Amino acid sequence: MATGAAMADEDAELVINGEIEMIERTTPPAHLDGALGDTIMSGWIFREDETQAFQMDDFENPAMIYVDKAMDMFETVDGAAGQACSSCHTDVAEFEGLRTQLPRVNEATGKLETMEDIINGCRTGRMQADAWKWSSEEMQSMVSLIGLQSRGMPMDVAIDGPAQSFWEEGKEMYYTRYGQLELSCANCHEDNWGNMIRADHLSQGMTNGFPTYRLSATRLISQHNRFRGCIRDTMAESFAEGSDEFRALELYVASRGNGLSVETPAVRQ
Repeated sequence: MATGAAMADEDAELVINGEIEMIERTTPPAHLDGALGDTIMSGWIFREDETQAFQMDDFENPAMIYVDKAMDMFETVDGAAGQACSSCHTDVAEFEGLRTQLPRVNEATGKLETMEDIINGCRTGRMQADAWKWSSEEMQSMVSLIGLQSRGMPMDVAIDGPAQSFWEEGKEMYYTRYGQLELSCANCHEDNWGNMIRADHLSQGMTNGFPTYRLSATRLISQHNRFRGCIRDTMAESFAEGSDEFRALELYVASRGNGLSVETPAVRQ
């Protein structure tokens, strides 16, 4: 734990390309009850200097290639209705702040929805186009583009009211031991953050940077793909991407990072 504690003494703000200030460590939300001490930290802190630099420079960040592709898709007509995203949303900047609130409960359906749900809802409903697969390049590129509009804004997902039951389900998953190794999310990201696992630091498991471009995979990685990878590493059978279980877990983990800035799209090793 000493490594993480030492990191907490550094300045609390980063600047992207000299323009966007980003809070990468801050006071934990009250619902954590001191589980992470007196500071929560972005996963950016635990990366190598070169990886950090990639994220902070939009000209070097490899995820920006996917953002550019999404800008083209935003203007491209697709589906039987003959519409593009821009047919309804004339400026992608109108999505500013949306990333900070997700997942959230859809008032009309009472179900927990993610960015992927919102995108596919527009595609199948308004555009009459095929839904995108959860971790497809098209989907995660668009998730990155929309999330980018909130970069620098603090995460602020709701965990009370209609969201409370989903949040509690996600919390239970976070502390449940899975697989032959009998490990929970908390065993790594709460009990051992700052320590090494194989050749990498264990972070506090914050998700404010997703989708992330993983240098080891050379592509964008969705939150649910990362969840699957973690559960797989416990030698357990994973839930499916887009499952109700992973939606609830996404809400709970997002809430642990309330107050940290959106970094989408982040770069990790």
